[in-house]
Amino acid sequence: MQDPLTQVVTLLQPAAQFSKVVSGARAWHVRRSEAGRPFYCVILEGSCRLEVDGHEAVVLLANDFVLVPSAHGFTMSGLEPPTPDGVDPSTVSVRPGETRHGEQSGPPDVRLLVGYCVFGSPDAVMLTALLPQLVHVRGEHRLATLVQLVVDESREERPAREVILARLLEVLFIEALRSTAGTAASAGLLRGLADARLAVAIRQMHDSPAHPWTVGQLAAEAALSRSTFFERFSRAVGVSPMEYLLAWRMAMAKSLLRRQEAGIAEIAQRVGYSSASTFNVAFTRHVGSPPGRYAREQTKALAVGEASGALAGS
Repeated sequence: MQDPLTQVVTLLQPAAQFSKVVSGARAWHVRRSEAGRPFYCVILEGSCRLEVDGHEAVVLLANDFVLVPSAHGFTMSGLEPPTPDGVDPSTVSVRPGETRHGEQSGPPDVRLLVGYCVFGSPDAVMLTALLPQLVHVRGEHRLATLVQLVVDESREERPAREVILARLLEVLFIEALRSTAGTAASAGLLRGLADARLAVAIRQMHDSPAHPWTVGQLAAEAALSRSTFFERFSRAVGVSPMEYLLAWRMAMAKSLLRRQEAGIAEIAQRVGYSSASTFNVAFTRHVGSPPGRYAREQTKALAVGEASGALAGS
């Protein structure tokens, strides 16, 4: 059996899409609000400030790694506050291999590798809701090693540089999620897995989604009272136990429908529904279309994508 984090990451299909080296000096800031785009950042040297909407600002230091699985708005800036006679913080220039913000002359206060990744899964919105809204990792030896490899590769114009960077960033993405599995993580699956009692219940939901779980049964698995379990789970994961179980069941159902591994009746049983009709109602309410139509639309979309790829390669 795969652990819950492996299952979620496997379904997400993460891939690095774009990256660039950015530097900043004195007073500077950048505001982005691309809803839902997964953002990552590696601090190559120096320090800066990051403020993600809904979270307190954090100061980032060299070798820090930040991942925002579903960024809805964030601001990056220098540590130096703007002054009336100072540099316009919106000043930016594009140089060979680097984008410079703020003061254009002299050494930078920070250099960082920033970019966006993509999730290949059509369920990305559903699955990223199970992850923390902000992942900030510091002081992890394995992660520091990966960061150094990214730094070295980003500074050299070697053959296949972009391919290597993409693969390294994918591994960095997964390692960052593993490294953040602690109470410092924002609400989500990782924080739930860091709680030994909750982790038992989460693994049971993932290993046996077909079981007719109740909050009481899951609380017993976690060796907690029903009320304590419900409150502790909701606070750590960000949703109630039954909401989490529903999200996981629907993610599994959509994956099975896309792969056409079984009929709707069998899929219904495999994800915990006593009949195809009850599954149909739950799926339609959660996804917005019946399972049969969803499967047909996904098959059609896959065929169109393969045809487009064949034309592009011809």
